[in-house]
Amino acid sequence: MSKASNGVKKLLSQIIAASAGLWIASSFIPSVIIRVYSESNFFGFPLTELWQIILVLGVILGLLNYFVRPVLKAISLPLELLTLGLFSIVINMAIIWFLDLMFDEFYAPWLFPLLYTTLIVWVLNFIIQKFLVKEKD
Repeated sequence: MSKASNGVKKLLSQIIAASAGLWIASSFIPSVIIRVYSESNFFGFPLTELWQIILVLGVILGLLNYFVRPVLKAISLPLELLTLGLFSIVINMAIIWFLDLMFDEFYAPWLFPLLYTTLIVWVLNFIIQKFLVKEKD
């Protein structure tokens, strides 16, 4: 396998984990809400079903996790080392909070719903990365 195909697998796995995690969070955490508005659209494409909103949110969250999170982790490396890696949860929460700010269709009120949503997405991403996307040496 080439490095490029591993990168594509990692990106797709993050999109799948983000979509599934957002769906699970909105289903089981009462205050996390994903709703469809009559005027919901994404760059002019109408979004009329809940699965379309979840897919768009998952793609955006997966892209943010793939491209933005490594930059934020590099910038916050001293805090990562100081907290023994726990600061990465804060980074992931900030990314999901940014998604909440970007889209009216997604609502996750402040601390605990964001934390639970972050943990759900993180666990799903971990499971998919470790068991389904195996890197060959």
